[in-house]
Amino acid sequence: FRLHFEELNIGDTLLTEKHEVTLQNIDDFAELSGDKFYAHMDENALDGTVFTGRVAHGYYILSRAAGLFVDPPKGPVLLNYGIEEARFTKPVYPGATIQVRFTVKEKVDQEKKPKTDDMPKGADVASGIVKFLVDVIDETGETVAIATILTMVKKLDQA
Repeated sequence: FRLHFEELNIGDTLLTEKHEVTLQNIDDFAELSGDKFYAHMDENALDGTVFTGRVAHGYYILSRAAGLFVDPPKGPVLLNYGIEEARFTKPVYPGATIQVRFTVKEKVDQEKKPKTDDMPKGADVASGIVKFLVDVIDETGETVAIATILTMVKKLDQA
């Protein structure tokens, strides 16, 4: 969304492009994160587990989801404020396709802070917190990961 706080409405939804998860993605994320848990790395260690093959990291799925819904150019979204209620609900295997259903869940208005001499430049921006439901779905439409993210979004009215 490239909308200001006042322009966003509860229930507004965006469906992102799709991304195919690959074995290379899993290997790269393991190397980058240091998370080399056997279920991500060792096909031969999966007997007696719920997994039928090497599985993508849940944090990779959420990170890649962010890459699908984040709009890179400077705009009204000021910063990522946090994550609530993150769950990994279904294993994602190489070859699966994911996309994100991104929905405005809640808006929390904030009072604009009065400008002071010691305040960093730009810290007096009028903004609000928007809670988005991030529903990562696979090619069957089933949820594989779900979370609520909080973003600080600039207001149109800067008075």
